[in-house]
Amino acid sequence: MEIKPVDVKKLRDQTGAGMTDCKTALTEASGDFNKAVKILKEKGLAAAAKRSSRATQEGKIFTKISEGKVVILELSCETDFVARNENFIKLGKELAEEIIASGAETVNEKLSGMVTTAISVLKENMTLKRFKTLLLANNEYAADYIHGAGNIGTIIKLKAENPEVFGKDVVKTLAVDLTLHAAAFAPMALSEKDISDAYMKEQEEIFRKQSENLNKPENVLQGIIKGKINKHLSEICFLNQPFVKDDKRKVSQVLADVSKEAGSKIELSSYLYYKLGENA
Repeated sequence: MEIKPVDVKKLRDQTGAGMTDCKTALTEASGDFNKAVKILKEKGLAAAAKRSSRATQEGKIFTKISEGKVVILELSCETDFVARNENFIKLGKELAEEIIASGAETVNEKLSGMVTTAISVLKENMTLKRFKTLLLANNEYAADYIHGAGNIGTIIKLKAENPEVFGKDVVKTLAVDLTLHAAAFAPMALSEKDISDAYMKEQEEIFRKQSENLNKPENVLQGIIKGKINKHLSEICFLNQPFVKDDKRKVSQVLADVSKEAGSKIELSSYLYYKLGENA
């Protein structure tokens, strides 16, 4: 079968493997993209990736925290010039406000109308590509962060046994640091409990394939595979990752330390991470 260059490039963009290796993998997989990804991982030619590292569209990520609710959204456009336009930025902020005020869960007529009106002014196509909201309970606290020119946005949500600790500087600092951490490390999941069994089974198969040529006894091989899985979890799970400001401690340990200092148990209960041009 014919392997199209566009598919080879897509595979390279997702895995970081070489063009020749990508074409070979697609040929071996008879054009099955997901199977080709797995083949590259088994050969050690592609990282067990956390997220796509490529972003193709222009636009910005916007966040807003209001009483009882937070929102993150991606507003896309055709050019970087428009993405920096004050009317475009104003639209993004107004969309966030409308989503929070109305409780919208999908792009409705009102939101679409706001975008259409802006298109008539800026003369460029724009799309409210996606958005997501989180509710805040009385014992929860949120912080947000927009990186650089707006290509990455994060929101984290903390939960405390005693919500009064959210007024303490050490907890506020922790919240901000966790938004920075999310932007830097792009976690795929909060913890290993949020990783599907199917995903973990596939990773185990990949790591087993990578370790087969070591010619080790099965019990030793199992230990090697377990070690690879634990390392992978420390790369993709927020709570397992080395903390952005102290890589000798996991995020979970930092939470425990701040909880002790603040005098109340504090949990990272949820987070949102958006990267411009990345599929949800």
